[in-house]
Amino acid sequence: QVRLVESGGGLVQPGGSLRLSCAASGVIHSINDMAWYRQVPGKERELVATSTGGGSTNYADSVKGRFTISRDSARNTVYLQMNTLKSEDTAVYYCYIEEVVTRIPFHKNDYWGQGTQVTVSS
Repeated sequence: QVRLVESGGGLVQPGGSLRLSCAASGVIHSINDMAWYRQVPGKERELVATSTGGGSTNYADSVKGRFTISRDSARNTVYLQMNTLKSEDTAVYYCYIEEVVTRIPFHKNDYWGQGTQVTVSS
């Protein structure tokens, strides 16, 4: 079983920065994609940024140029550097990993972090 532990959330003023971390522990076969999502009450969970197993990154239009996703494969950790934060970035942020157990046949597991609150307010 894989466990994800998030850290780094909190209260920050508009224009400020935060760095979220998510470390995976347990028996891990192979991590493919790693991502960050966010959710506000009453809305669906939104994809913020993805770091693929192939080395590419993708971002929601609303965070392009402000957020950076990165990963440390040796530590099974994914980060989200958030700069120039806005009030509309306020949400609970969740990390996600795709663990590939076998490739032929393809079998994977999806894991989620517990969520960390990010509040952007003056």
